[in-house]
Amino acid sequence: MAIAVIARSLSRTKNELSEFLTRHRKKLTPADVGLPSHGSRRTPGLRREEVAALAGVGLTWYTWFEQGRDIQVSEKFLLSVAHALKLDDAECSHLFLLAHQRPPPPEAHHLVSVKPLVQQLMDDLVTRPAYVLNLRWDVIAWNAAADDLFELTAREPQIRNILRMVFADPDMRRRLPAWRDDAPKLLAQFRYDFAVAPNDPSMLALVENLKELSADFRRWWQTPDSEQARRGIGSVMTADKGRQDFHHETLVVDEHRHLRMVVYFVEQASH
Repeated sequence: MAIAVIARSLSRTKNELSEFLTRHRKKLTPADVGLPSHGSRRTPGLRREEVAALAGVGLTWYTWFEQGRDIQVSEKFLLSVAHALKLDDAECSHLFLLAHQRPPPPEAHHLVSVKPLVQQLMDDLVTRPAYVLNLRWDVIAWNAAADDLFELTAREPQIRNILRMVFADPDMRRRLPAWRDDAPKLLAQFRYDFAVAPNDPSMLALVENLKELSADFRRWWQTPDSEQARRGIGSVMTADKGRQDFHHETLVVDEHRHLRMVVYFVEQASH
């Protein structure tokens, strides 16, 4: 009798999970998640393949998950799906409970944002590129000048990360004429930030991912040297101005959340 009750309970939870995911997928439009819309659709909301692509997970695995099949999924998978479906804190926690996992702390599953006045300050800089980084160097806010320089809006949120851009984006690397000087200095600074939360799953996942994507990162991470540390990229090639060399200043935006604004100043050529 007890086994039958448990089986019915699990079946009911799987149905609730399937209904929950389907309902939130159908609430979103392509425009809500930055996807182009090509005419009318037969059914409302996003397609499964679009959610899978936004979450960075396999279509088959996501389909089975939405169907409530008996598969094991990781915390990273659930967080990625939560981000793709734009779930709030309570909805993300409910998703974890439906998937029979302990909900993560709130700061793990929502994208950190900055206060409106911080954004206004960056926007007021106008010609000076500026962006805000969290502890793992995700770019969470920026101004138009930084967007022009680094094409941040065009990047998916999960890859809008300075280290990923520098070490794992071939197009970006070609635009960095002093890459061999910049990259190790950036990595040296990231080591200090990593030491703040060396056991944080998201920090560890970033490091492991970069080890797979970049032989240079893997080598330098395993054999640290005494490079001078800095948060900003020193030189960038642009289509209209050619090579631009920069100095940087870093401002603490939120000490408790480890948010820092990096402001770029064009280095004036000496005469």
